[in-house]
Amino acid sequence: MSAIRASAPADPLRQRFGDVRALSVALAAPLSDADATAQSMPDASPAKWHLAHTTWFLETFVLAGGPGYRRFDDRFEYLFNSYYESVGPRYARAARGLLTRPALAEVLAWRAHVDAALAAAWDSLGDDARALIELGINHEQQHQELLLTDMLHLFAQNPLAPAVYDAAPRAAAPPARRWSKHPGGIVQVGHGGGGFAFDCEGSAHDVLLRPFALADACVTNAEWEAFIAAGGYRTPKLWLSDGWAWVQATGTTAPLYWQGGTTMTLAGRQPLDPHAPVTHLSFYEADAYASWAGARLPLEHEWEAAAADADPAAGNQLDSPGWIAPRGGPGLFGDVWQWTASAFRPYPGFRPADGAVGEYNGKFMSGQMVLKGASCATPRGSSRATVRNFFYPHMRWQFTGLRLAKDL
Repeated sequence: MSAIRASAPADPLRQRFGDVRALSVALAAPLSDADATAQSMPDASPAKWHLAHTTWFLETFVLAGGPGYRRFDDRFEYLFNSYYESVGPRYARAARGLLTRPALAEVLAWRAHVDAALAAAWDSLGDDARALIELGINHEQQHQELLLTDMLHLFAQNPLAPAVYDAAPRAAAPPARRWSKHPGGIVQVGHGGGGFAFDCEGSAHDVLLRPFALADACVTNAEWEAFIAAGGYRTPKLWLSDGWAWVQATGTTAPLYWQGGTTMTLAGRQPLDPHAPVTHLSFYEADAYASWAGARLPLEHEWEAAAADADPAAGNQLDSPGWIAPRGGPGLFGDVWQWTASAFRPYPGFRPADGAVGEYNGKFMSGQMVLKGASCATPRGSSRATVRNFFYPHMRWQFTGLRLAKDL
């Protein structure tokens, strides 16, 4: 990786490629081979698989078929395909934790092989290949966040509650919540070009918004404890029908990882920080809390309009000191992804890319809800006001929280 950076420091794409690839390895550095192989649930993947799949992406879409390139191991094409049906068959997602081989060291050797091949070919890469590398960089940054949240879920299953990183400083007491008013009207949302964006962020288009207000801070752990004390999880009228059915079926009484005044973090089990944003919430929980608070969740277009002049690189994100947990503070970005009341559906004019790489976002536009912002595990610089994160309503192992909105 140092060779990539040193040989062409004037190429920003090359610099970013080296930095992002190195960060993935650094995040996994504290893990043993066993740590990196285990899979805690079907929705999560082993750390080793994330390191491998992001390499598979570059090898498959950029290098394979190029002059003189030889795959590191032909069998990996099947093992580490995620969901690209056009590429070919793939190993079952729920069984990724059974892949004890290749070992972590071999996956890291594969990464070095692919990185070296790209370094050797860099000066001859055309525009299409460079665009795929940029997509690969952003794709890997998504997987860095997934790697961290999947590691957290894995270690939360261990009675020893192991720590991977050092503990974060506790949050300062926030000021009283304030509301930022927006006049509504016709606003433009979506990515209009001029820099990288995922396909689902476009195209830019106008929407009509009614006047609204957005809270200046996310809901905190202390506020969530008040919701629990008030019987929030026992009051069906607060919940959507599907949400109440989920509460009844799962027996949920608190956010994921809460236990006896503590929560699981990447620094092991820690006392709840009352001033930090509450996290690991489902959409159902976020919506129920908003109802209890006499407010609502924002529409994704309201959130985006409010963030039009905000700095997406601000806030507690992956390279902050003590980034491993939400800490709170002003601003729309960082700490937790924020549930919105909007379904993940295509924007006007949306078209997936041609070929297998087009199997990226459009195929998931069914039954999922949009989240906005960034979390403490989001690589800084990878988020934008137009980014549309999305998960199913019951999912909560990501750093997901909420910010309240209300009508004016």
